[in-house]
Amino acid sequence: MRFLPLTTEDRRDMLARIGVAGIDDLFADVPKGKLLAEPPNLPKAKGELEVERELGRLAARNTPAGSVPFFVGAGAYRHHVPASVDHLIQRSEFLTSYTPYQPEITQGTLQYLFEFQTQVALLTGMDVANASMYDGSTATAEAVLMAHRLTRRKKAVLSGGLHPQYRAVVDTLSSYSGANVDALDADPKGIEDIVARIDSETSCVVVQYPSVYGSIRDLQPIADAAHAKGALLIAVVTEVVSLGLIKSPGEMGADIVTAEGQSIGNGLIFGGPYVGLFATRDKFVRQMPGRLAGETVDAEGRRGFVLTLSTREQHIRREKATSNICTNSGLCALAFTIHMTLLGDKGLTRLARINHANAVALAEKLDAVDGAEVVTPAFFNEFTLRVRGDAAKVIDKLADKGVLGGVPVSRLVPGKAQLSDLIIVASTEINTDEDRAKYAQALKEVL
Repeated sequence: MRFLPLTTEDRRDMLARIGVAGIDDLFADVPKGKLLAEPPNLPKAKGELEVERELGRLAARNTPAGSVPFFVGAGAYRHHVPASVDHLIQRSEFLTSYTPYQPEITQGTLQYLFEFQTQVALLTGMDVANASMYDGSTATAEAVLMAHRLTRRKKAVLSGGLHPQYRAVVDTLSSYSGANVDALDADPKGIEDIVARIDSETSCVVVQYPSVYGSIRDLQPIADAAHAKGALLIAVVTEVVSLGLIKSPGEMGADIVTAEGQSIGNGLIFGGPYVGLFATRDKFVRQMPGRLAGETVDAEGRRGFVLTLSTREQHIRREKATSNICTNSGLCALAFTIHMTLLGDKGLTRLARINHANAVALAEKLDAVDGAEVVTPAFFNEFTLRVRGDAAKVIDKLADKGVLGGVPVSRLVPGKAQLSDLIIVASTEINTDEDRAKYAQALKEVL
């Protein structure tokens, strides 16, 4: 049977064993405003066929990303993933493999994790990378906690160009660690003076590169200012394809680089799973969260791979762990590694150039529409567009015309009237001349 219900006696015995009076006591730590006042209005039971039909009907109300011209980004991007990637990751030895704590029987898994780490270190310009994390947002929050441990300080300065959802995850983890978060206001034009916010209490400065609004900035002056105050620079990359073209954060003095690796090898999935990238300097490696696969030799001198610098107990025993996120996104990391291997250095650079060229072509078309203006001075494949009127309504009207035109900033930063006319627009290699022409024409009609 798919569902084995507990009896009333079973539930009573379980609650008694853990020492609570009722089920509601198990949710005591959840803020009251987050709990439903009553159960949702759902039928108590339906047959399997009925459930499939109902879910299919609900799913049909969506507009799939591949069915219309698609220009949505803001942290999750639609790229072409070669069919060979999905074919390889569905092999049973990869699809069903578990955590590689026994190196003698998991050499294949350990080797691809080692290769994954090498690719991430090269992309980010850093010395060492771990064997992946959940996603970019949790990796960023973990980086802030790591900076607190390294500097023995508790203040993080967040750029106004950091993705608001990444900021929310940092806020959540910081609220339980007693840390202070100093977040700058939204910065669509990339003109904030974040250096002025760094002081002797600052443990780290967190800057997204390119920003959530698409702007690209030189990280070196920020790194220099942070280091002068004894703080670390954390660079955050949500569109990892950009590192095939723009200077790596490591070349500009970043101490920790976190990223979302979804763009390479992983399709656009509503809600994930995605894959978090995490890289740092050699001198900080022992405070790096997550797993690290290392290269070694066996008793007979043959090349082999193991998990290193941490034990299984470190991931379980809360008081000794560098992180309480106890797993990684292994299958997504494998997809990343396969795609990166297929692309190679030249392929990644070519892919990045196509992305940039497509975005420039789109920006020129949209900027020429009366009532629209590109406000991002320099960008990779994503930029911010100011439109006449309410951007959220414009997006809805574009969708009615068969164009998914981007993400209104008001969706990410609600309640800010000065941002209500802004749209974050992304254009990748999947967009065609016809897609761009349709977007421009639809925008002209809507405005």
